[in-house]
Amino acid sequence: MGTHLHLIDHYLHVKSPIHNLDGRLKLIFTLAFILCTSLLPVGSWSAYIFMFCILLAILIVADIDYKYLLTRSVLFLPFLMAALPVIFNETGITLASFSIGEIEVDISREGVLQFICLGMKSWLSIIAAILLASTTSFTELQQAMRSIRVPQLLVAVFGLMWRYLHLMVEEVDRLTRARSSRSGTDPTSRYRAGGSLSWRAGVTGAMAGNLFIRSLERSERVYQAMLARGYDGETRTMENSSPTRKEIFRLVLAIFGLFVLAFLFVILSD
Repeated sequence: MGTHLHLIDHYLHVKSPIHNLDGRLKLIFTLAFILCTSLLPVGSWSAYIFMFCILLAILIVADIDYKYLLTRSVLFLPFLMAALPVIFNETGITLASFSIGEIEVDISREGVLQFICLGMKSWLSIIAAILLASTTSFTELQQAMRSIRVPQLLVAVFGLMWRYLHLMVEEVDRLTRARSSRSGTDPTSRYRAGGSLSWRAGVTGAMAGNLFIRSLERSERVYQAMLARGYDGETRTMENSSPTRKEIFRLVLAIFGLFVLAFLFVILSD
């Protein structure tokens, strides 16, 4: 399990000005950045480049490898697939047409443009969230969410999801070791151990079902143990000192400058 958790919290040990910032300030700025990005109009390419440059500057200051960031930013692909119907729904100049049975489907230039812009916004937002998670511990994030009055139930759900993720990693390790110990390999054979592809697929499906049952049972045991120790849904941690006035002023100034500069780039691009 240690290896997997090292991959999850790979950059939390790094010492940088970004890591040393108060978690509440980083959370508020990230939410403001995502809001500003989502409000950008379609086709504001200069504004998109400006937002990307901000993330690039944070990446450099935080001393995070760009490969690490790009690998995890593929999380935006489900959002991109969800936006795929936009290509066919928007009216405008037709780029291509094809038929599905008796249904005529047109791909418009406006639809493709909006699809690309939605993909850019999703990608920038995912990168901002990854930078936040890579420079802030989860405990600090929980405390930051409670400080900005995020509902207690929502924070508790986030906390339990994070802890049960670690438990599931442990169960996956156990199942993988059990499978490996029962899968002998003949070094002289040119065939892979474990039978045919369909057989291995069946074993993988059985492992997934076993993992679900084990995780469910263990999560119930963990939750009962938490209740026995007085858990009431609130995660209590040592209170950090409040941000200084200088830090709050810098945060307000950064958010204001972010929106103003993005607006200016939108105007200039028009």
